Amino acid sequence: MKYIKDFKEGDRVFDIYLCKHKQAAVTKNGKPYENLILQDKTGTIDAKVWEPNNPGIGEYSALNYIEVYGDVNNFQGTLQVSVKRIRVCREEEYKAEDYLPVSAKGIDAMYQELLGLVKSINNSYYKLLLEEFFVKDEAFAKAFKNSSAAKTVHHGFVGGLLEHTLSVTKLCDYYCGAYPILKRDLLLTAAMCHDIGKVKELSAFPENDYTDDGQLLGHIVIGAQMAAEKAGKIEGFPHVLLTQLQHCILAHHGKYEYGSPKLPALMEAVALNYADDTDAKLETFKEILQNNSENQGWFGYNRLFESNLREAKI
Repeated sequence: MKYIKDFKEGDRVFDIYLCKHKQAAVTKNGKPYENLILQDKTGTIDAKVWEPNNPGIGEYSALNYIEVYGDVNNFQGTLQVSVKRIRVCREEEYKAEDYLPVSAKGIDAMYQELLGLVKSINNSYYKLLLEEFFVKDEAFAKAFKNSSAAKTVHHGFVGGLLEHTLSVTKLCDYYCGAYPILKRDLLLTAAMCHDIGKVKELSAFPENDYTDDGQLLGHIVIGAQMAAEKAGKIEGFPHVLLTQLQHCILAHHGKYEYGSPKLPALMEAVALNYADDTDAKLETFKEILQNNSENQGWFGYNRLFESNLREAKI
């Protein structure tokens, strides 16, 4: 595959790209054409379909993966692609990681590690509930592996939800060793379930935007509902175990102003809140450092951290 960052004036393009944007337009002479933005993991480029009624231009929409045939031109100092042919591609013809930001950690390896933590749960009801989500529900598992943890802010990439959940769960596992009074089965189950609502709050990539349910309810409420639905399928699931799990989910943002419907009332809910906040903030800081890798000084004021930031020097 020829990546967009490697395009040069005069290149002939014949490959698959994500159609990030599509807009119909009209020239000054009244002739219709189409403005496109093509994307891969290295960047984006403007493209023009000057003859949209050409038989070689198949039916396609924004967010389709399309096979593009055209030429790279220079227009007023900026490269753009003049597209001659377009074909919508089947899912098996492309790999999402070539077009979208993807976790640097192996998604399958992370998922197997998460399943190992599921197996470590001793409480039979919590283990059955986790298996209902992460083992038996193939549609959920696929969405969970491919979802981001946020539209922006932190872990906003394919596999981000899985990476964040695994990190939070491992932090909580450490807390259980340091503070044996914590109920490990409850805390780790809550950690693995705390953001399950994000598979419904955010649409799948390449869109990765808030759904109607996400806007109206949010992932915290959705997640608590999802936990109740799965528990309802398990005969004899104790009510107290469900409400304690739901409480941890509902309280994991810690404060009302941060979106939590409840404040933490259980020690496990407190631990989950701090593990979630720790991983989110450290990942955010890591992404800031990566985006400022050439900046040797201060990065400027950051609203999330309420501080001027920089990288430590040794």
